[in-house]
Amino acid sequence: MNIKSLSGAIAIGAALTVGSIAPVANAAGLLKPANSSQPDLSIKEHHVNVVLEHSYAVTSIEQVFHNPGNQALEAIYSFPVPEHAAVGEFTYWIDGKPVTGEVVKKQQARKIYEQEKQAGRETALVEKDSYKTFDISVTPVQPNSDVRIKLVYIQPAHVDSGVGRYVYPLEDGGVDDQKNAFWSRNEVVDEKFSFNMTLGSGYPVDSIRLPQQPQASIQQLNPTQWQVSMANQSGALTAGALSSDERGSEVKLQNRNVEQTTGILPAANLNQDIVVYWRLKQDLPGSVDLISYKESADSQGTFMMTLTPGDDLAAVQGGRDWIFVLDVSGSMQGKYSTLVEGVRQGLAKLQADDRFKIVLFNNAATDFSKGFQAVTPEIINPLLNQLEQYQPSNGTDLYSGISQGLKNLDADRSTAMILVTDGVANVGVTEKKRFLKLMDKADIRLFTFVMGNSANRPLLDGMTKVSNGFAISVSNADDIVGQLMLATSKMTHQALRDVELKIDGGRVTDLTPEQINSLYRGEQLTIAGHYRKPGPVQVTLTGKIGEQSRSYSTEVTLPEQSLLHPELERIWAFSSIENMQSKMDYLGESSNEDTEQAITDLAIQYDLVTDYTSMLVVRDEVFKQLNIERNNQQRTDTENSARQQRKQQPVKSVRADTQKPMFTPSNNRASLGSGSGAVGHWVLLLIGALLLVQYSNNRNRKQS
Repeated sequence: MNIKSLSGAIAIGAALTVGSIAPVANAAGLLKPANSSQPDLSIKEHHVNVVLEHSYAVTSIEQVFHNPGNQALEAIYSFPVPEHAAVGEFTYWIDGKPVTGEVVKKQQARKIYEQEKQAGRETALVEKDSYKTFDISVTPVQPNSDVRIKLVYIQPAHVDSGVGRYVYPLEDGGVDDQKNAFWSRNEVVDEKFSFNMTLGSGYPVDSIRLPQQPQASIQQLNPTQWQVSMANQSGALTAGALSSDERGSEVKLQNRNVEQTTGILPAANLNQDIVVYWRLKQDLPGSVDLISYKESADSQGTFMMTLTPGDDLAAVQGGRDWIFVLDVSGSMQGKYSTLVEGVRQGLAKLQADDRFKIVLFNNAATDFSKGFQAVTPEIINPLLNQLEQYQPSNGTDLYSGISQGLKNLDADRSTAMILVTDGVANVGVTEKKRFLKLMDKADIRLFTFVMGNSANRPLLDGMTKVSNGFAISVSNADDIVGQLMLATSKMTHQALRDVELKIDGGRVTDLTPEQINSLYRGEQLTIAGHYRKPGPVQVTLTGKIGEQSRSYSTEVTLPEQSLLHPELERIWAFSSIENMQSKMDYLGESSNEDTEQAITDLAIQYDLVTDYTSMLVVRDEVFKQLNIERNNQQRTDTENSARQQRKQQPVKSVRADTQKPMFTPSNNRASLGSGSGAVGHWVLLLIGALLLVQYSNNRNRKQS
C-alpha cells in the first residue's frame, strides 16, 4: 500500500461517533420484550474485579439476578463489547455449584440452549452481536429466586504518552434501532455494587484518576501495585460486600444518577462507563518489555512484546486545509446546535494561511461551503448563520459524506478531516469494503476519535488502518480534554512511517498484527507471537521519519519455561482472529467459508466467543451426553491459578532490553509534559464541541 502523505506533512481527521451523545442512551442491563406483561427481573448484585498488569487486563463480572414473579423466566443481559476484548470464561451456578461454559459453534450452541430451555433444565449462553454487544441468556430463573453468573474477558492495555487508560463499558451507544424498539431494559442494581481494580506496573506510577468517580478510593499497596475500589449497598452510602474474587479496600460511592423509589436508593445504575487513568513517572526512557507463557521445554511458547520508542519525532509546520464532514441525519436532533457551536469555536481559531470546507450529509451529501474557503469573518459568519438554521433529518449516507469531503484535495497542502458520525451507515453504500477502498485511494490520513460503545468501531478502525492513521476511543466518562491533549502531540509531530519489525532467532512465527504501517508520538507497538526455541533473539525496528531511514535494534531472551501469563494464548488468538476478519472485510468476502472456518477453529481451540462461536453452559452430565470436552474448564483453571500466583508476588519489571537499550537512554519516551507543544486549533474545536456535548449529557441525565 502506498504511503499517503507529503514529506513531513500530517493530514488530520477526527471521527466523533454520535451514538453515545444522544440525550437518552441505553445502558448495560437486563432485557425483556417491550410489550411483555411479565414483571421485570432485577439485578440484585453487580461486582467487577479488574487485574491489570503490564500489557493486559483481566476483567471479572459477577452478577446475581432475581425473579420477583410467580413463574420461571429467562434472563437476558446485554453488555457493550469492550475494545479488543476476548471473552474467555463464563460461569453459571447450578445447584449452588459453579459450572464453566464451553465454546461451541454459534448455531449449534443456540440449538442446544433452546433444547435445554424447552426441557426446563438449567442452561446459559453468551453470544456476540457483531461489534455491538455481548448478550447473556440464562434460564430458568425460578419464581422468587436468584441465579448467579460470572463473565471474564481479557484485553490488551496500552500506555500512550505516559498515560494509561482502562474503560469498563456500561453505556450502550443505542445504535441498533430494531433491538431498542423490541426490548426494554432494567439497568438498576438493587442491592450491592462494587468495583475493584488492582494495577500492577513495572514502572513508577505517579497518580491515578477516575474523572467521573471522584469518591473512589485510590491506594498504593506497595511500590509496584495500586488499588482502586468503590462499593455500595441499596439505600445507604456504605461499602458493600464484594464478590468471592475481590479483595482490597472499600469506599463510599456517591451515586448521582439514581432515582429514589419508595424511599430506597438502588445500589447503582449501569448507565455510565467507569474510566481509570494512570500516569507514569515523567522522563522514563524508551524500552522493550516482554512477557511470555511456555508450559514446558517441549511446548510452544507465546509472547507479548511491547516497544515504547523514545521521543525523536520533530514538530511539523505549515498551513492546512480543514474539511468538516458533518452528519445532519435524524439522529443528530438534539445535538446539532452543540455541533454548530463547536464548529464556530474551531473556525475562530484557524490560522490566516489555513483554509476550510464544510460538507453535510444525511440521505445525500452537500458541499455546503462550495469548496475550500479562506479563513475570514466575512466568509465564516454567513456560513455559520446558515448552518444554524439547518434541521437534521433522514438517514445516514456516510459513504457520500466522506466521498464529498475527499473531492478536490490540494496535493501541495496537508489536510484535516473532521468526520462527525457514529459510523453506522444505513443509506447508500454500507459495505465495509467500499469504505476501505475509498480511504485506500485517498491521499489523506484519517485519525479517528471513536466515541461511545456500540459504535461501528470495526468500520472506523478499518478506515483508519488503511490510511495509516490512528484511532482513539472516547467515552462520555472520559477526561475528554486530556484525551484530546494526547492526540495533539501526534498531530503536531512527525510519524515513523513504513514501519517493520523483524525478530531473528527463536523460530518465531505467527506474529500479530501482521501490518504495522505507522507509529505516532507517544504510541506503543505491541506484538504477540509464538516461539519454539528459547534463548536470545535479535529485534530490529525500522521505518522512515520524513525521507530519513531509522533503525533500532536490541537483543532479548525468550525463556525456556514461563508459567505466570497463560492468558497470552487467548490474547494472541483473538488478535489473529481480528486480523483475519479485517482481511475478509477489506476483500469484501463477507461469506468466505474458508476464513470463517479458520476463525471458528481458532476460537474453539482457544475457547473464545466470536461472531461464529458462543459459550454454552449446561449440566455436567449434559456436556458428557453431547460429547463436549471440558477444555475451557481446564484452561480457566490454569489461568485462575496463575492469577493467584501473580497476586502473591510483587510486580516486577519486565523490561527486556536493559543490557542493550533499543532506544538510547537519553531518548525519553514522549509524554504530555515533555514538549507536546501548545494545544492546536483543531483540538480547541473538538474540546469546545465535546465539552458542550458532555455538559448536555449530564444535564439530560439529571433532568431524566
